[in-house]
Order: sequence, then structure tokens, then C-alpha cells
Amino acid sequence: MARLYLAVIAVQLLLLVAGVAGGPWQEFFRPQSEMERDVIGTRWAVLIAGSNGFENYRHQADVCHAYRILKKGGLRDENIVVFMYDDIANNSANPRPGVIINNPNSSDVYAGVPKDYTGKDVNVKNFLAVLLGDKSALTGGSGKVVNRSQDDHIFVYYTDHGGPGMLEACESESIFEGLLPANISVYATTASNAIESSWAAYCPGEAPPEFMTCLGDLYSVSWMEDSDAHNLGNESLELQYNKVKNRTLSWSHVMQYGDLGLNAENLSLFMGSSDPANHSATVGSTDISLRQLSPTVHQRDADLLYFWHKYRKPYEGMPEKSEARKQLLEVLAHRSRVDNGIELIGGSLFGTEIGPQVLNAVRPAGQPLVDDWDCLKSMVRGFEEQCGLLGQYGMKHTRAFANMCNAGIGAEAMHKAATKACATATPSAF
Repeated sequence: MARLYLAVIAVQLLLLVAGVAGGPWQEFFRPQSEMERDVIGTRWAVLIAGSNGFENYRHQADVCHAYRILKKGGLRDENIVVFMYDDIANNSANPRPGVIINNPNSSDVYAGVPKDYTGKDVNVKNFLAVLLGDKSALTGGSGKVVNRSQDDHIFVYYTDHGGPGMLEACESESIFEGLLPANISVYATTASNAIESSWAAYCPGEAPPEFMTCLGDLYSVSWMEDSDAHNLGNESLELQYNKVKNRTLSWSHVMQYGDLGLNAENLSLFMGSSDPANHSATVGSTDISLRQLSPTVHQRDADLLYFWHKYRKPYEGMPEKSEARKQLLEVLAHRSRVDNGIELIGGSLFGTEIGPQVLNAVRPAGQPLVDDWDCLKSMVRGFEEQCGLLGQYGMKHTRAFANMCNAGIGAEAMHKAATKACATATPSAF
């Protein structure tokens, strides 16, 4: 059976699947025998940047950098599937047209990256179809899927914003908490735990002066810069996990899930074997190649930082400054309205005294975010129908919707509360 390594960031996330046969999910994720663990088949990789817009530059930069590591490790383009909106490199806001960098001293990581699924083709349906090897379920894109066989190894890397329980997850631990078994040959690491956000890195002040946006994500650049510096055949998943965990500890808590027995395997099993000139034969738990970063930026505030710098940059009276001010005020207004809407809904459903406690409650370790995922989807849908789209910032309130479901709140009650709370706001205001 194939093995899977999954890495989630901010969702930033790494998922590794080891030895997968074809078939439905129950066959895809089945317990693996010891004999199967010793066989190496084809290495596959699925790389996903789930966001768009120049303010989210870092996510596509992360994916492009990950692609370069896999290519250096010997993976072929036919075995690497890339999802990215592809609206960054040639964006009018890009100070280096046609180029994407992932740290201040980085060379271009964009050139040569396959764009299998771009624009609207970057969606959950296509991601699942690719991972399951189901070409018939694809809509658009290159048609490339993971044609896995019994002994293959699959590396999945996902980077984006998100919220509790969402595929794109700043509180990325919540994706796996209480859901990922330990016996299905899947190993996952996440950028943060269930109650905290991940962080952006190489932001204005540390990025080259012409950049007004963050170039990478702390968790992502940490595992990739470590991979760049060492022979992946000499370093285990566990060792890299611990080094990244130590590097990011001041900001968020990197987590691991699933089949922890896989973390004794070398990184090369999933990412191929690269041999940089400056690597050491043995790699220690502390590593000077992973220098401490300057203060980073909260994942949810990175776009706000971009719009603020965009507003500050032009001279007074220029049309660009007026437009930048408008964008900044719209972002701030959206945040305020979403936060106020959720607060009013909580007060309406549970009372102003205990509403905040119910909405922000965190379930004990080992329990999933929500018992009824269909209820969660209906809660989000109900809010957006009455109050407008949550947007990337609003995803942080997913836990509040999950707690409504866990408290037995039905769709009709939620609809009434949302209608009342957002009566003075139109969807377009969001």
C-alpha cells in the first residue's frame, strides 16, 4: 500500500502517503503490512497554493520553491501535480515581472513550474480527483492525476489561509484532530495547533525594499530551507519535524499526526535525494542553516500589511494612493462587519453572557472539531447568504459555527439569528 506525507501550512500542511493501491478511499487508506513498508515505488507529489491576489504572494512562492526541491530530488514533471492561481508572477504589482522569490536572497523559483490547475480550476473537487486518480471527475486543467500503484509514495503540500476544520487552515491542526487514524500509512505535519494561527515570513522590512508583501510562510520556508541545505537521504522526517518545530516555537506550535512510525523514514523516500554542496554527512538536531527569523507577521494580518504599505507608498494626490486607501478601508470594514456579525449571532443564540464562551470553546484533544460536518457547511452557507462572504479573514470563525452545531443549533435558528444580526448590512458590503 502506498504511503502519504501531508504538510499543511497556514494552512500549511504536509501529508505523506506510503504505498497506495488504486480504488476508493477505504482502499486508498488501509492498514499496511511490514513487508509493504520496505518497498519503494514511484514518488508522486501534489502541491497546492489555495489563495490568489498579490497580497497572498507567499503561498504561490512557497509552492514554486517546493517544486524546485522535488525536481532537485529527481522527481519528474509527470509525477508532480501543481495547483496555483498563477496570478502573481505577471501581476502589475510585481516589482520583478515574471519572477517569484521565496526569501530575500532567493533566485527565481517560478520559471519552469508546471501549471496543471490554475485560476478557477484550483478547487477541492479537482484536488480530490487528482489525489484519487479519477480523471473523469476533473473539470479543466492539464488532466494530470496521481496514477498510483501498490508501492508508491505520495507527498502532498498545501499552503493557504483558513480556519478550524477547513482544508485551508491557519488553525491547521483542526483538520486532523480526532480524524486521522494511526494505521493507514499517512503521516501529516501542520504549521500550528488547533487554536492558533501560523505566521508569514520575510515581510516588508526583511524582504527587498521594493516588495510590499510577505515572500513566504514561517513553517514552509523552515522545512524548505532545511531541505535545501541537506542531503534528504541523511535526514529523517522526525528530525526535520523537530528542527522546524524549534525554529517556529516562538510563534506557533508545529504538530504531527497519523502514522508516527513513518517519521523514522528518510525525507528522500518522498522528496527524492538531493545532495547540496554544503550539506553535512550527519545532520544534528540543531542546525545553523535554520537561522532565527526576524519578527514575523500573523497570517491573518499579512494582507492588511500589504494594503497598508501600498497605501503609504504613493505620493499624496496620486490616483494609486486614493485607490490604495479605498482598498485598505474596505479590508478593515469587512473585518469589523464579520466580527460584529458573529458576535451578534452568538448573543442571539446563547445570550450575551455566555455567547462568547460557547463560540470560542475548544473541544478536548482527540475529538474532532464538529460531530456533523454537513451541519457545519450549512451554518457557513446560512451566514454567507444573509451576511455576505466570510472571505479569508472570516474563516477564523469556523470554530464558532462548529460550536453552534455541537450545541444543537439547527439551520433555521441560525438563519433567523443571521438575518437579524446582518439586517443593516448587505452581502456586497462584505
